[in-house]
Amino acid sequence: MKLYTVYFSPTGGTKKVLDELVKEWLINDGAPDESGKTSTELVEIDLSDRTRSGAFLSHATPGREDFCIIAVPSFGGRVPAAALERLTQLKAGHTPAVLVAAYGNRACDDTLLELQEAAEHSGFCPVAAIAAVTEHSIMHQYGTGRPDAQDKAELRKFVRQIQELLRPAADCSSSAAVSAPALPGSRPYREYKGIPLKPKAGKACTGCGACAKACPVGAIPDSHPEQTDKNRCISCMRCIQICPVKARSLNKAVLSVAGCSMKKVCSGRKKNELYLGGKI
Repeated sequence: MKLYTVYFSPTGGTKKVLDELVKEWLINDGAPDESGKTSTELVEIDLSDRTRSGAFLSHATPGREDFCIIAVPSFGGRVPAAALERLTQLKAGHTPAVLVAAYGNRACDDTLLELQEAAEHSGFCPVAAIAAVTEHSIMHQYGTGRPDAQDKAELRKFVRQIQELLRPAADCSSSAAVSAPALPGSRPYREYKGIPLKPKAGKACTGCGACAKACPVGAIPDSHPEQTDKNRCISCMRCIQICPVKARSLNKAVLSVAGCSMKKVCSGRKKNELYLGGKI
């Protein structure tokens, strides 16, 4: 059996959630051998790596006997367009899957519903979904430090509940058949045209090109890494995080105004949510 992890995580928040889920999944999926490995083979597909994801997607062939966890961040209550486009290139063979939407302490909105549609189009059979809170990738004062210890404990519990759902009955040798979960959200999906916060390079930029190489959508020219194509930029903030000299940043005045406008909807501790399908 292979456990596929398909994820889009420009700044690592979604990957933190995914890693916690995978760790618990492997612990419960079979006793490890002397080297600490289980019989489950882990296959990672990073949709945010535009230079390698295409090759992975063209060769990956998840089957009915495998399992997949698909994890994306919520951008304005939607699946990032780049993640959606790349996910639809993956062709699975009725592979059961868990859908994960990580959101920055505001709301998940239509993200899980849209992800479910894309996953089913690609041949996956969603059996459960998780809305998980992470630190906001732009306004770090919201959801600071999340997923924290409490979140991780909840995520591990979610995994055990999903595995219990999939466990076959005592008189059955195959995995239980599970229907798709009912998910929050509505159609048509909420409109999302991006945000005006676009990172730009300052005088400290050395032109090393690390940001251009890492940008998930190629919004930073290789030949001029001090520039940003604002029409392509999805405001994922990866370039800010990856810059070795911290030369990339956002306009502080605009960021402050945006932070104040989001205070009402982003304050307080939002909850992680689990949505389970039903046994057929």
